Amino acid sequence: MNISEWLDEKEAEGVDVSQIVLPDDLAYDEVPEETIFFKEINPCGIFCKGNHPFSTVERFGHWYLARGQDRKAGIHSSGMEWRLFTKDRDLAVNAAISHIG
Repeated sequence: MNISEWLDEKEAEGVDVSQIVLPDDLAYDEVPEETIFFKEINPCGIFCKGNHPFSTVERFGHWYLARGQDRKAGIHSSGMEWRLFTKDRDLAVNAAISHIG
């Protein structure tokens, strides 16, 4: 079973999948079919290993996963992670832009 099928099943069961946490076996075994958007705030440079705020939108079948770390978290901090599963591409992209903007 892939992520798209699993989300479809959960949605059919009446579960709100917008903020659902994927089971570990699904999250690690499947790569997105497409990355639609990615932006990172990294003033340190490419060799910095610290946490940096980012937003991304990835497509799994007909589902979009928008996720990241909110810009308000600041450079090299943890926390303020967010995620949104949706079938609406524009909603996913707008959510990613608003969190990193």
